[in-house]
Amino acid sequence: MTTEFLIQNADTVLTMDDARRVLHGADVLIRGGQIAAVGQGLQTAGEIVSGRGCVVTPGLVNTHHHLYQNLTRAVPGAQDALLFGWLQRLYPIWARFTPDEMFVSAQLGLAELALSGCTLSSDHLYLYPNGARLEDTIHAARDIGLRFHPTRGAMSIGESDGGLPPDSLVEDERAILDDMIRVVDGFHDPSEGSMCRVGLAPCSPFSVSRELMRDAALLARDKGVMLHTHLAENDEDIAYSEAKFGCRPGQYAEDLGWTGDDVWHAHCVKLDAQEIDLFARTRTGIAHCPCSNCRLGSGIAPVRAMRDAGVPVGLGVDGSASNDMASLSAEARQAMLLQRVANGADAMSAYEALEIATRGGADVLGRPDCGRLEPGKRADIAIWDTTGIASSGSWDAAAMLLAGPTQVKHLFVEGKQIIRSGEITTLDLPRLIERHGEMARALASSF
Repeated sequence: MTTEFLIQNADTVLTMDDARRVLHGADVLIRGGQIAAVGQGLQTAGEIVSGRGCVVTPGLVNTHHHLYQNLTRAVPGAQDALLFGWLQRLYPIWARFTPDEMFVSAQLGLAELALSGCTLSSDHLYLYPNGARLEDTIHAARDIGLRFHPTRGAMSIGESDGGLPPDSLVEDERAILDDMIRVVDGFHDPSEGSMCRVGLAPCSPFSVSRELMRDAALLARDKGVMLHTHLAENDEDIAYSEAKFGCRPGQYAEDLGWTGDDVWHAHCVKLDAQEIDLFARTRTGIAHCPCSNCRLGSGIAPVRAMRDAGVPVGLGVDGSASNDMASLSAEARQAMLLQRVANGADAMSAYEALEIATRGGADVLGRPDCGRLEPGKRADIAIWDTTGIASSGSWDAAAMLLAGPTQVKHLFVEGKQIIRSGEITTLDLPRLIERHGEMARALASSF
């Protein structure tokens, strides 16, 4: 297997390094799993990949997803519902899933992400029906070759105790903590260049107890892993926090140990100025999910204010049931456009949105070894063909979120070519789509 590649004479290389260099007519040398050099006139004894007519970027980073939801896209009765009603429609369907559905859905979701330029994805799996386990998704990522940050999610408060999920989908809190220990010990690799790191992720303040939130934080610090949950997603979320806990979500998170550079929260659409300042001071990360926030009518997250304050922000496609697609390039464009709607046409440039989608997401996930094109960093690289119709007429091909391709031509993860000329090299995608469709149709026929 080739371990050295030279991406040669790329029209533009967006390095996202500390100086944010933009290079023209440049090369990127990959050796093993790392970037060996970036510059002009580089040489190789390995394989040459032409960069002519292309923009080269770091691989995009997805900081929030629910991969299992790919089997429940565009479900009638959930298409136009707000968050809580949407969940109540879908929980009974998800309760039917088996390990096989979890695995196939994860494979399809990760393949979709890869085609959109993603090289590193987190996932938030918070329900485990019928023997499903976190490793169902870990094995899917391993087969495809994507760098993966799965999180062991959980729900412990069912309908009978005043929660949203049906009792059949909640777990005993002692069993949750025991399984968190199992998956961290079994699958978490903290080393630089790791292909799999595991986080702990009680689902949300309205589906687990204060005690589980606190205990998960203590366990995560003991194990040296990151924490993740949903927070301040919409007005219902804020009202629930104030009614149940007597405080806003930011205060709730701080009280239970859920702030710090080892924590990232999904959504945070409704953070106020005080909470933004708290997250900036503590370096608490945010997974911004603009398409999902639009789809569920949650609002526009104050990303401009967050970035200006110094809050780490990455992008997330969120679950396919609340987004219906999983394209990180589309997510980056939507993030840019929403900040312009809220704050004016100069509120966010195409370059800044792409930075959030690459370096920003890597930093949120605690991966400074990713998200940049510079020597010594991991060879996670997306190559975008800008000779097609989407870029035709563009005066600035690198501003591809304004006019450019939404799928990659080539994709490298840890120096291995996962996508070549627009085709995934690690699996039979047509067969996977066929199998996934069969599963979705079987589910739909029973509801």
